[in-house]
Amino acid sequence: MVDSIQAVEGRHTSGLYNKQPITLVRGEGAWLWDERGRNYIDCTSGQGVANLGHGRIEIARAIAEQAQRLITCPETFFNDQRAALMEELTALTPGLERVFFCNSGTEAVEAALKFSRYSTGRKQIVATMRGFHGRTMGALSATWNKKYREPFEPLVPGFIHVPYNNLEAMQTAIGEDTAAVILEVVQGEGGVYPATPDYLLGVQALCRERGALLIIDEVQTGFGRTGRMFAYQHYDLQPDLLCVAKSLAGGLPMGAVLMGERVRALSPGLHGSTFGGNPLACAAARATLRILQREDLPAQAARKGTYFMERLRQIRSPLIREVRGLGLMVGVELKQKVAPYLSLMQERGVLALSAGLNVIRFLPPLVIREAQLDRVVETLEEVLALGPDGAEEQGQNGR
Repeated sequence: MVDSIQAVEGRHTSGLYNKQPITLVRGEGAWLWDERGRNYIDCTSGQGVANLGHGRIEIARAIAEQAQRLITCPETFFNDQRAALMEELTALTPGLERVFFCNSGTEAVEAALKFSRYSTGRKQIVATMRGFHGRTMGALSATWNKKYREPFEPLVPGFIHVPYNNLEAMQTAIGEDTAAVILEVVQGEGGVYPATPDYLLGVQALCRERGALLIIDEVQTGFGRTGRMFAYQHYDLQPDLLCVAKSLAGGLPMGAVLMGERVRALSPGLHGSTFGGNPLACAAARATLRILQREDLPAQAARKGTYFMERLRQIRSPLIREVRGLGLMVGVELKQKVAPYLSLMQERGVLALSAGLNVIRFLPPLVIREAQLDRVVETLEEVLALGPDGAEEQGQNGR
């Protein structure tokens, strides 16, 4: 007897992931299908990757055409796709004229941290409580949650964490040895907390005044997710370093750091990436940027996000503490753990994420339709109506 997909993967997996008991094999728009043909509304976007939705023929075509021409070309040689992407990407981020390409968000953060220390000659990095920046050693040192940090201590020295949205704490923290402050405009993993404009502008002013660099981590918020191409563009911010990844290349692994004039010129060999800026990923990213702009997906995210949060706030449930977010990055904070409710939503055909123990995080593709958002709201309302006892009971019964 041939083993099931789940049995095979379960036998060989690293054990690092809490796997959900469904096998996804196909996607289109905001829909996903399992191997039995059942469909789900995807409000995870593959952890924020599928901003364009699934099954985009334009992305598949760009990948196929480039794969037949040239797949790999390190940055020791020039390349047509890389040069074009650099020009197109920096056109979207005025004031950020240089680009380092890599393969993931955590790699982008690692690079930004190194560039900051090199540029300033300083060692200290100021990060925030509840912040999440990745799992490699430097990015992990900037990450707050102890469950990620403690198994790997001692981490990289020189990192401190201060309360988010607290300008007074930041004013105390930034000193003569501060190389950079790293911030998310909306904290994703930490609970979907948007920063206030006064806080962001205040931190920027402190960095300028005291000679520190400002790193904005838009790994999750970039490329239309919050209702602008980048979340920092909601405000009068000018990052010194901008970290992006996830949805940059339409689903292919890709990350980047965009750098402004306050970042010192970087010399050859100071940092690098074998696969960073490869022609295949660059071609996919160029196709992604064309779709984002042609379909005005940032504006769609703004409009649909407003609609979605208004509908969520109409749910009359004593379990909901708060609905918050920006664009189509939305969190629903409950007064109890969300795990049973996420399982029940999944059983009813809606996939969502947690953000901590008590926040349900919705990151749907920006192409999601209002009718699909309505179904998401109705499903959440249905499972919340069961209450904690009903949710636990149905979860145990495997409904």
